[in-house]
Amino acid sequence: MNDKTMFQFVDSNILVYAYDNTQGDKHLKALTLLEKLWVSGVGCISVQVLQEFYYNITRKSAKPLSPTDATKIIEDFSEWIIHRPGIRDILAAIALLQRHNVSFWDAMILRSALQCNCARLWTEDLSNGQKYELVTVINPFS
Repeated sequence: MNDKTMFQFVDSNILVYAYDNTQGDKHLKALTLLEKLWVSGVGCISVQVLQEFYYNITRKSAKPLSPTDATKIIEDFSEWIIHRPGIRDILAAIALLQRHNVSFWDAMILRSALQCNCARLWTEDLSNGQKYELVTVINPFS
């Protein structure tokens, strides 16, 4: 696959930076990335990402969004490919965390990216350039 057709998974920290305009350069980079993924139609997320986004953007952000605004953003992301993890995904994530020595929550993100057939995972939580199975981690801020 080339860059225009490969699915790409976005972690919640990227979404938060894109919608928190107090984050300076990270805000601009995250927003640019999301715009490219919207246009290309290759963006993927999971229910976990949306949950984390909602919590962080309405409670932990330097300039929190209102629940109404955050809800509207989540509604917009319903157009993306969304992974909805089940029990088998939890078990597979446990295997990933044991195999790769990552946190459970990072393993769940990796599992969702794998289930969406993503070649890239955009996050700042894992090592830039690290490959997990068929997914390569890319930190857009490094």
